[in-house]
Amino acid sequence: MYNSVDPRVSFPKMEEAILAFWQEKDIFRKSIQARENSDEYVFYDGPPFATGLPHFGHFVPGTIKDIIPRYQTMKGRRVERRFGWDCHGLPVEYEMEKELGISGKKEIEAFGIARFNEACRSIVLRYTREWRRIITRMGRWVDFDNDYKTMDPDYMESIWWIVRELWKQELLYKGFYILPYCPRCSTSLSNFELNLGGYKDVQDPSLTVKFRWKDDPKTFFLAWTTTPWTLPSNLALALGPHIEYVKVADGDEYFILARERLSSYYQSEKEYRVIDHFQGCELEGIAYEPLFPYFSQLADRGAFQTYLADYVSTEEGTGIVHTAPGFGEDDYSLLKDTEVPTVCPVDAEGRFTEEVEDYSGQFVKNADKQIIKDLKAAGKVVHHGSCLHAYPHCWRCESPLIYKAVSSWFVNIQKIKKRMLKANAGIYWMPQHLRDGRFGKWLEGARDWAISRNRYWGNPIPIWVCDRCDELLCIGSRAELEERSGTKVKDLHKHYVDSITFSCDCGGTMQRIVEVLDCWFESGAMPYAQNHYPFEHKEYFEANFPADFISEGLDQTRGWFYTLTVLAAALFDKPAFFCL
Repeated sequence: MYNSVDPRVSFPKMEEAILAFWQEKDIFRKSIQARENSDEYVFYDGPPFATGLPHFGHFVPGTIKDIIPRYQTMKGRRVERRFGWDCHGLPVEYEMEKELGISGKKEIEAFGIARFNEACRSIVLRYTREWRRIITRMGRWVDFDNDYKTMDPDYMESIWWIVRELWKQELLYKGFYILPYCPRCSTSLSNFELNLGGYKDVQDPSLTVKFRWKDDPKTFFLAWTTTPWTLPSNLALALGPHIEYVKVADGDEYFILARERLSSYYQSEKEYRVIDHFQGCELEGIAYEPLFPYFSQLADRGAFQTYLADYVSTEEGTGIVHTAPGFGEDDYSLLKDTEVPTVCPVDAEGRFTEEVEDYSGQFVKNADKQIIKDLKAAGKVVHHGSCLHAYPHCWRCESPLIYKAVSSWFVNIQKIKKRMLKANAGIYWMPQHLRDGRFGKWLEGARDWAISRNRYWGNPIPIWVCDRCDELLCIGSRAELEERSGTKVKDLHKHYVDSITFSCDCGGTMQRIVEVLDCWFESGAMPYAQNHYPFEHKEYFEANFPADFISEGLDQTRGWFYTLTVLAAALFDKPAFFCL
């Protein structure tokens, strides 16, 4: 009644036979064409970087991405599975630098930005053949022939439209903030990118230094830091208003620190004598002598004195926080409404500038040893050790990051946060706890998104500024740029559009700003840009948005899922997808 089954069947050969049948008969394409008039089931496939090969992190979600569309196809629905490529950004630039044997922005500019960008274009899809072979061998049905690329002119133009829509809603602004910064890549990162590169355990110096009370030369405030390189930029000390501080006698000197931290510095009460005690609020506004002379003139503007801050704790250190507003978020926030300026004597490559003459030209982390040596020689070190702690690294080049005051263009997340939370409430998450848990909590605490990058191979931010009156203009399409400039726009990349200028109403010249967009902005724009919306396929897109289904790894709650949600909420007050 039944055909016999060969017990020696080779499953790999069986798989290859099925794959050959699918390819020979064009089964995947026919499964879509046969449902031309059926209901759409919309699936978004997140774009991987095209500079590497697929790995296990692609295979697992790739299996889910195949199962659900197949199931919906079996139910009679039309399911397009368009593949895409993330073509811009530092992953590509970093790969190209290694290939060309150059390193850093200065060498790129010496090589030539146009040459460098065209070199990036030439390698960006070098692994597409391997991707097609491996994904196909997995048995996954994907449309590689109709793929989208973030470097395509139509895709890039849709992003210009999105930027202009955000501009019209007054959701874009230029700000000066403390941001994670990669000295190797010479650019800032957005706060959510910190979670992509991960934290690595590193051994850093642990240093407690003493700041002399100006009116009481034998009394010192003690402050602890793991970043000695920021000490030349110290401008203030922060104390907790409700923390109890003590003044203790230690030999011929007197130290002020939190009572709760005494046991961290003294093994026995016999080693010190408590002379006085204070609440933090009693110690506000006390002037101290600068640790270094570089910015001593700022004392007249409120620098080199004690300030009160609620974030100060007694969990570590001395209960007194060394404050350098150019290198810390809390530091910057504490002094931003005072007359104390934000000094940042560190250049784009993480080296001290001439303002800090003794360490000028040194990479900041490398200067730690000499700074500690000099402080010890000056008798300003109370304790020197080391500590193992988790430290953020760049997700693109794996270099240690620093925090640094930089100017950047931001999307104002605070203005649309309620819209983002409402959009998230309409999404079915699997597992469901992620909606209000990991992702929902992330949205609640989201900060403004730094979207500009001081790099080259990316989508230029389409904002022009007047060299005379500083008027800003956001361009939303190729046609608009051509109309204003009288120049045919062949390509939207930096080395093409940076030379395009036009007249301002005041008689000045409008020149594009130098920055390019964060590549995460481009992948977050995928639902619209892959359709060249709103320039083409407007009705089709609007009838089939949001997507019915997407799937990626958990890490994308801090990446693609987030950027999709930001832009969908800002543009349409909708989620970008219904089911995840």
